[in-house]
Amino acid sequence: MGEALEILLVEDNLGDVEMTKRALRTASTPCRVEVASNGRQALDCLHKAGRYEGAVTPQLILLDINMPLMDGKAFLDHVKVSNDFKAIPVVMFTSSESARDVRDCYERHANGYVVKPFDGQAYAAAVRGVIDFWGSLSTLPQ
Repeated sequence: MGEALEILLVEDNLGDVEMTKRALRTASTPCRVEVASNGRQALDCLHKAGRYEGAVTPQLILLDINMPLMDGKAFLDHVKVSNDFKAIPVVMFTSSESARDVRDCYERHANGYVVKPFDGQAYAAAVRGVIDFWGSLSTLPQ
């Protein structure tokens, strides 16, 4: 993949946003990241509304579960039924290890579920692993 991978990171924890951005800078695939702090902002980004008016449609969404206003599961409920957005891969990137959360997300058609490691190096490796797969090994829809 020659061009940058367009990513929408949906995350309300500023520390996790920074760690994710830092890990993406060292990923094997170049990445451009747009950040939304909850599901509502992420929907605005997809619809290019408000402050996201000039946003690029993402090729990959990294999505937390527990966020204010609209959580990750509710966001999946909206996105995965939309003809415009359901083909965008959504990888859950969350601290929840709950079997119920894992099942709920896959039932809502999440494309992957990654539990955020607490160790900084393991966290960066997990982010880079997701990007290696979606940015290099897989073929994404145009």
